Amino acid sequence: MPTLQRRHLLGLACLPWAAPALLRAQPARGEAVVEMWPKIHASVFEGRPVAAADPAVLQLEAPARAVDAAFVPVTVRTGNQPLRRLTLVIDNNPAPIAAVFNFGPRAGRADIETRLRVDAYSMVRAVAELADGRLVMSMRYVKAAGGCSAPAGADLAAAAASMGRMQLRVEAPRLGQPSQAQLQISHPNHSGLAMDQVSRLYTPAHFVRKLDIRYGGEAVLQAELDFALSENPNLRFHFVPAAAGELRAEAEDTEGRRFSTTLAVNPT
Repeated sequence: MPTLQRRHLLGLACLPWAAPALLRAQPARGEAVVEMWPKIHASVFEGRPVAAADPAVLQLEAPARAVDAAFVPVTVRTGNQPLRRLTLVIDNNPAPIAAVFNFGPRAGRADIETRLRVDAYSMVRAVAELADGRLVMSMRYVKAAGGCSAPAGADLAAAAASMGRMQLRVEAPRLGQPSQAQLQISHPNHSGLAMDQVSRLYTPAHFVRKLDIRYGGEAVLQAELDFALSENPNLRFHFVPAAAGELRAEAEDTEGRRFSTTLAVNPT
């Protein structure tokens, strides 16, 4: 799994002292556009071969032009293909690795839906490690700008008051079948690149960085996240209930705060 240290080498925006003006991926007029994928491929995937994915195995869905660069919806569909790991990459973001998902025995299906911040016109990629260790990739070019520096939708006091509230929902769970669930986390997920409109200072980076979801004590998915997930992270995923049990989600943010929630599930 890409470590936080490796991701920091790719994007210094995680460091609170970094100057935001130096971290913007959008080139100035006349400035050469640097192709980031070769560097990401070499650093994060250690140069391993990455093949174009068969759409039946892996498909990334994202809008060609985002309505809101701070809330870009992305969906990864995998059919019934088992995956070990899924990495979401936004080439031209200050920190390109948006999320890494590791799937456990209770995942059933590795489909993921979430919302991302996109800071500049960029290729968005889903890179999957299959059960046999091969890497395949699906990608989509997204026209969006300013998502990482956009001001928070709620004021700081309101965001602080609701921080850590979590909610799980499950849609018609079926015994032994992949069942869809949704997790919502109330958290500002500050990128460190947004200016407070009152103080005119940059709000320090503060975001959900780890996620652990289990059913009946068995792993569904574990994730390492970056500030590219939008404010109030929202995640749709699947799990397979073998019997009635408890779906549990635990999260940890960059300040070491931990949040959790549970949901009793009675599949039919």
